[in-house]
Amino acid sequence: MSATAHGLESEREPTVDRRVKILLVDDTPENLVSLEAALCGLGEDLVMANSGKEALRHLLHEDFAAILLDVRMPEMDGFETAELIRSRPRSRQTPILFLTGYKNEEHLFRGYDLGAVDFLFKPIVPEVLRSKVAVFVELSRSNWKLKDQADELRRQAEVLQKAERNFRSLLEAAPDAMLMCREDGEIIMVNSQTEVLFNRGRDRLISKNIRTLVPAWSFAHEPLWDEVEGSAPRPLKIGTEFEAVRKDGSKFPVEISFSPLQTDEGLVITSAIRDISQRKKNEEEIGQLNANLEARVLERTEELMRSNEELQQFAYVASHDLQEPLRTVAIYAQLLAQRYKGKLQGDADQFIGFIVDSSQRMEKLIHDLLDFSRVDARGTDFFVRTNCEEALRDACGNLRSLFDENGALVTYHNLPAVVGDPVQLVRLFQNLLVNSIRYRSGDSPRIHITAELTEGEWLFSVRDNGIGIEPQYAEKVFGIFKCLNPRDKYPGSGMGLAICRKIVSRHEGRIWVEPTKGQGATFCFTLPRSQ
Repeated sequence: MSATAHGLESEREPTVDRRVKILLVDDTPENLVSLEAALCGLGEDLVMANSGKEALRHLLHEDFAAILLDVRMPEMDGFETAELIRSRPRSRQTPILFLTGYKNEEHLFRGYDLGAVDFLFKPIVPEVLRSKVAVFVELSRSNWKLKDQADELRRQAEVLQKAERNFRSLLEAAPDAMLMCREDGEIIMVNSQTEVLFNRGRDRLISKNIRTLVPAWSFAHEPLWDEVEGSAPRPLKIGTEFEAVRKDGSKFPVEISFSPLQTDEGLVITSAIRDISQRKKNEEEIGQLNANLEARVLERTEELMRSNEELQQFAYVASHDLQEPLRTVAIYAQLLAQRYKGKLQGDADQFIGFIVDSSQRMEKLIHDLLDFSRVDARGTDFFVRTNCEEALRDACGNLRSLFDENGALVTYHNLPAVVGDPVQLVRLFQNLLVNSIRYRSGDSPRIHITAELTEGEWLFSVRDNGIGIEPQYAEKVFGIFKCLNPRDKYPGSGMGLAICRKIVSRHEGRIWVEPTKGQGATFCFTLPRSQ
């Protein structure tokens, strides 16, 4: 309320003192000059007329603070002129001072009858004239100010009425039930949605207590403004849940947002009430669906874990059981090659060589498959704080002969300590180094390893100068037994990167390759930050 009043006050233009007009009517020019000389000190506009008709013409277009009217004039005397002036609504209240040269009771009665406010007798004393006219000048100014104030009050009332109409329109347009009540809960205004929500007419809600609709309704009085001076008012409570009651006594859940406003009549609280019955029902259904989904996910997870364990056990047993007959085949094939080399006819030596090579390759594949199946066999009990620089040095030590044979050089920078399985982290670095050396270009292998902290995890990069990987094979290289190049040129079982991915996944990380054909490759993997 006060804010609105201030806004109106700021728009009001300051009142400028205006000069009032005084009409002087006399058929004698000398008398007009005398009147003008006596009143010029007032600083107002003096309008002169030498007849009653001329005075009436001025009154058609202008308003005057006072009229000084000579009684004796030809054609139309002062009394006739005054009667016509009083017959016109616009000038009915204009003060008339009669000027006369002699006293006559009949003239006095007639003049006062026509609404004269005073008689001035000639010769007129200038000081007396000025004093009397000044009273009417001031009275006219006061009337102007009162009229201006009345116009301003009317304009303010129109603005307030328009603001109230707009407020009521907004209140009616609100999708929720809106109630305005006093601090004690007395309802002073509602919108149509309130009637619909509670099935009660507006006349049965006004002046009632809001607790008849929401029994637990309460509003804790707190400061309406923050401590910072000049900050805007803020809602004290948003989205508080209550239980409401309809006309028939049925209860339903609602959510209420409070918006307080301090007025001249005290604190007014607007309560926006929303029926949340459907939302509660949906929440219950979603909760039930989530519970069922969690149970199904848990059941499915247990099934997958059992299946995974069975597959790992099968892979381990199958691989272990395959080694024995394969070793027998390899031994006897090697014996045949030693004893009967050059003694058998035809292609026998070549065929025996194929058997020996295939047996050795099969033994390597089975060994790698066993390694792959053992990755998940080691539990989290093996996880300890591990220095990645030490793990990399151990991997390089295991590959010393391979480094010497190929002239490989490994550099690293700022490798962190992480929580992980040290044996598998060594294997991770070792497999990546072997991959970079195996797929070398014509130059000696150069491998650089770095790590940086990004969003709570360590990002490792292993960059080499090898033959690189084409983009379409960036994901396939991590498959089991996947070799992109001829085996006679680039030996290997295709299990190294598959084991790397499984190790990184076990450590809750990710691994990928950024392919650059002919310009080396960069393998990236993440490991959680050590806490």
